[in-house]
Amino acid sequence: MSKIQEFNDLHCAQELLFLGNAWDVLSALALEKAGFQAIGTTSWGIANSLGYADGEWIDFQHHLNIIQAIAEQVNIPVSADIEAGYGHDEQSIIDNVLRTADVGVAGINIEDSFKKQTGLRNITKHCHLLANMRARLDNHGYKDFFINARTDMYLLLKHPFEETMMRAQAYSESGASGVFIPGLIDINEISAITSNVDAPINLLSLPGLTNCQLLKELGVRRLSFGNALSDKIIAYLSQHAAQLVKDQDTSSLYV
Repeated sequence: MSKIQEFNDLHCAQELLFLGNAWDVLSALALEKAGFQAIGTTSWGIANSLGYADGEWIDFQHHLNIIQAIAEQVNIPVSADIEAGYGHDEQSIIDNVLRTADVGVAGINIEDSFKKQTGLRNITKHCHLLANMRARLDNHGYKDFFINARTDMYLLLKHPFEETMMRAQAYSESGASGVFIPGLIDINEISAITSNVDAPINLLSLPGLTNCQLLKELGVRRLSFGNALSDKIIAYLSQHAAQLVKDQDTSSLYV
C-alpha cells in the first residue's frame, strides 16, 4: 500500500487520527517510536528551530529539505505544512505543492490566509487554486494526495462560524481531501461543521480542546497539536540550560 493510500485510510478508520507534529528528524523518529501512526510537520516548529519566525520567512528549498529528511527517515505517512504555499501566484504555489509531493510525503496543509499581508484569499480564487492543484497532482501521478485545506477564519474574525462553514463546504467540493480549522473550539459549532461538510475535519489541540475520544464523538476525524510540543521542548531546554549556568554544576544532567 502506498503512503498516500495509507494516509487516506487513516482518516476513515474507526479511531480518530491523532497526528504527531514534528520539526526535525529527531522529533519525527521519537513520535514514530512512541506509536503515532502518521506525522505532520509544523512550520512554526521548523522555523523556530532555525531561528526564524513562522510565516514563510525561510527559503522554501531549505524548508523542503527538512520535510524530505523527515519523510525519508520514518516509515509512517508524513503530511507537510507548507503554510500558504510559498508563492505569489497560483502557478508558483502549485509548482511548490508538486515539489513537496516529489519528496515522498502523503499530503500537505495549505492555508487560505496571506503571509505577507492581512486577510484571507477570495473564496472563489482559493477554490480555483484547490481545483487546479488537484488536477495537476492527479496528472503527475499523485492521485488521492491528501490536500488538507486550512481555513483561518477562527483566527481572524470574532464571528467566523457561517463563513467557515461556507469555505469548508466549498473547499471540499473543489478537491480538498480534508479541512483544517484551527481555533474552532465550540462543541456545538464543531458538531454542526462535521455534520455538514463532506470531508474529514481536522482540529488543532488547544487548552480545553484536547481529548481525542470526545472529538471523535463530535465527528472530528483528525487532531494535531501544531507547535505545542516543540514549544514545550524548547522551554524545557531553556529552563535546564539556565539551571546549569546558575549552578555551575552538571549533576542535574544525570538525575
